[in-house]
Amino acid sequence: MNDDAKPAASGSSTEFARRVLAWYDRHGRQDLPWQCPATPYRVWISEIMLQQTRVETVRGYFDRFMARFPDVSTLAAADIDEVLGLWSGLGYYARARNLHRAARSMVTEHGGEVPDDPEALNALPGIGRSTAGAILSLGFGRHHAILDGNVKRVLARHAGIEGWPGRTPVQRALWAEAEERTPVERTAAYNQAMMDLGAMVCLRRPVCDACPVADECVARRGGRTAEIPASKPKREIPRRETVALVIQRGDDGAILLERRPSSGIWGGLWSLPEFADDAELKRWVATRFGEVELEPLTPVEHAFTHFRLCIHPRRVFLPGVEGVQEGADHGWYLPDDAPGGLPAPIRRLADRLGSAPRTAGLPGINPPVG
Repeated sequence: MNDDAKPAASGSSTEFARRVLAWYDRHGRQDLPWQCPATPYRVWISEIMLQQTRVETVRGYFDRFMARFPDVSTLAAADIDEVLGLWSGLGYYARARNLHRAARSMVTEHGGEVPDDPEALNALPGIGRSTAGAILSLGFGRHHAILDGNVKRVLARHAGIEGWPGRTPVQRALWAEAEERTPVERTAAYNQAMMDLGAMVCLRRPVCDACPVADECVARRGGRTAEIPASKPKREIPRRETVALVIQRGDDGAILLERRPSSGIWGGLWSLPEFADDAELKRWVATRFGEVELEPLTPVEHAFTHFRLCIHPRRVFLPGVEGVQEGADHGWYLPDDAPGGLPAPIRRLADRLGSAPRTAGLPGINPPVG
């Protein structure tokens, strides 16, 4: 079957929704933190956190985030470092930056409230069609469809929609199914039910015996649940290398951190100075500190969605801090007390360093860091 082709779904949309809702009433998740209560703001925060992140992981982060930022105005007024600090460990930090930017837009353009208009929501950073649908249905009780990863899997199998859901024709076919099947009554419950069905039953290895709509599932009837939906076309994951400099203060073990640029990976987070290779790092160090001893540390590996990164840390100790200027983009921190908004591999490295001071072998030159 062509990737662009789509067989008609078996059974009526009304009957499909009825069965899904009946299953949800018995087995669905109805006590998630963002459901109690399901305000537009809480739904919005949870939906952004849940993008490419499991519910079990999000629970703790959501509770801490809500305790500190209970509403749009509080989030908008916060410093981005604090927002990133509470996000640290969730990954995909652009989501946190977009939350902050969107909150500020809500304050300036929507009276400090989450807007209830689809176009207004879609215009905000980090909010796409499905996220807007979730906010409108779960938060405002409106009739809007959603299409997150779990829902895509349920609909693709039940309707027999072939191909990778990331392709535009497949995406279009899935949205058509989502729109047609979403009931006017109990829309919020139905959308939550579809997410739960994909997360609990229609897994990559589905538990079809527990599915309320298995009898009409095209993929199940054809023995093709392993093929539908199709996986993203594989490509070799590249490996990148970088060298990081740990400038550690000799008297107390504090390390010098710098803020990364707002764009790119780990945008806006605090990290270590990075270099393309050892030669570049050594030239940078020699210009500022003269001939000093560089201590190689154990490499740190980190996997991103599209590549793997290997960080090779090199450490140099300074006897003091004269001339080393702190500011908006540089600061001294004890490894045990570094800012919350550190990239995960840098946090692991800081945890390894500890805060024990170095008392021997200190270089005698300490010019400014610039």
